[in-house]
Amino acid sequence: MKLQQVSDNCFAVLNEKNRVCDANSGLINLGGGVVIDTQSDLAHGRQMVELFGKVWRAMPKRVVNTHEDGDHVWGNQLFEGAEIIAHRTVKELMPEVADPEETQQLLKGADRFLTRMLLKALHPGALAVADQLKQDYDFDGIHLVLPTTVFEERHVLDLDGTQVHLIYVGPCHQIGDTIIHVPKEKVVFAGDVIFRECTPMGWNGTYEKWIKVLDLIIALDPDVIVPGHGPVCGIEGALEMKAYLEYVREESKRCFGQGLNALEASKKIDFGPYGGWRAPARLYMNVERAYREFRHEAADAPWDHAKVFDAVLAVAKAKGIAVEF
Repeated sequence: MKLQQVSDNCFAVLNEKNRVCDANSGLINLGGGVVIDTQSDLAHGRQMVELFGKVWRAMPKRVVNTHEDGDHVWGNQLFEGAEIIAHRTVKELMPEVADPEETQQLLKGADRFLTRMLLKALHPGALAVADQLKQDYDFDGIHLVLPTTVFEERHVLDLDGTQVHLIYVGPCHQIGDTIIHVPKEKVVFAGDVIFRECTPMGWNGTYEKWIKVLDLIIALDPDVIVPGHGPVCGIEGALEMKAYLEYVREESKRCFGQGLNALEASKKIDFGPYGGWRAPARLYMNVERAYREFRHEAADAPWDHAKVFDAVLAVAKAKGIAVEF
């Protein structure tokens, strides 16, 4: 992890491996401090606190959760007494979406001989993601701390005269997606609306909505974007994400017309200029998401996580690359 100053009063903590759960966090060092997203486990959350401690002198008064995924909220408990702000749906969905028990059981199962053998036979992708997560994460001790303040479309903070705009943009990557705009400093904290130099993963929403949100970020004309995953960028990060989504949607449409299923299509579609991004075999998720739209399925249809990881592993094997999540 590293600390990076991105404007006069805005900072980011970045997880440099840029794989699954390697989420970024932000700090606005005004008005008592605002932390944006709180990391994937307690060890990373404490490291984030230590890094941001080089900038502020006390714990922040406010926390913002950009959406409901565990890797952005599991450190909330470290900010006792802080006002935790999020879109209304984040508070509603966190107990289901961010329940740490499923991940805890997966990692513990991967350490037990019989369970590991069963996973290897039935869900090798789930076993592979467990082995990757164990390299960096320990999810023990996490208990959910829900937002204390919720909003609908927009929420404005006044931090010592600097306005901070919380803008609800979901469902896009997730249902509760929120971006944080600091106009005076020309900074956008984008959450998982933007993945930088790693393949995006979208669980809810549509291509059309995601592309419109990227256009909104571009129209805000920030000098700096802090993505949910990956290095800090300018609007080129939003433009590259948009180009990737348009490329995958078009390639998926072509394969759908040929009668291929989503996994077959993912094995066939070339990574193109995005093959150098981390976890390129996540392509499967984006193809399946496009296929759901072509089949006129609900944008919030549930995913079988184990089968998703199995498919990502299968794509990596078909492409002859090491699997990465």
